[in-house]
Amino acid sequence: MDLVFGILNFVFFITNAVLQLLLLAIIISAVLSWLFAFDIINHRNRFVNQIASFLDSVVSPVLAPFRRIIPPLGGMDLSPIVAILVIRGIQLFLLPASHAALVQLFTGV
Repeated sequence: MDLVFGILNFVFFITNAVLQLLLLAIIISAVLSWLFAFDIINHRNRFVNQIASFLDSVVSPVLAPFRRIIPPLGGMDLSPIVAILVIRGIQLFLLPASHAALVQLFTGV
């Protein structure tokens, strides 16, 4: 039974860590896009361009459903804000509730 709880805790730890990394990637990608838009940094810098393209390839599949629903307002893309709110909601409400439900299911309490 302890092995099941150990595996269960590990799975929820990894899920939370991946969501936290995704949250960080969305924030960094948004900041980089603002820096590109205001010409503070440019795409000609190879290192920065590689980082931006990597972050874009990681973040774009997550933001795509939100971009289909939420139109840009005044040229600003609000989908990263909504995605951050959804990810935090999953971390704060869905993960603990599902973890507690699975523990209750395995213990029978």
